[in-house]
Amino acid sequence: MNKFAFSKTNYILLVIGLAVIVLGFILMSGSGTTEEAFNPEIFNDTRIKVAPMVSLFGFIFVIVAILWPAKKD
Repeated sequence: MNKFAFSKTNYILLVIGLAVIVLGFILMSGSGTTEEAFNPEIFNDTRIKVAPMVSLFGFIFVIVAILWPAKKD
């Protein structure tokens, strides 16, 4: 009998948390400023405020997913 460290619910929650983290990093990405041209979009509210909070929420969600108690069969 195979015993896994986590239950199916834990793995589903882990995948959701990782997807939220990836979403946060995607929101942070974009073109930067070069020496020739200044890009004011690097100071966009989405990049500075929203995306780090989304990523932080994802990391907290992953911690909760790891600590989520498994059902006893």
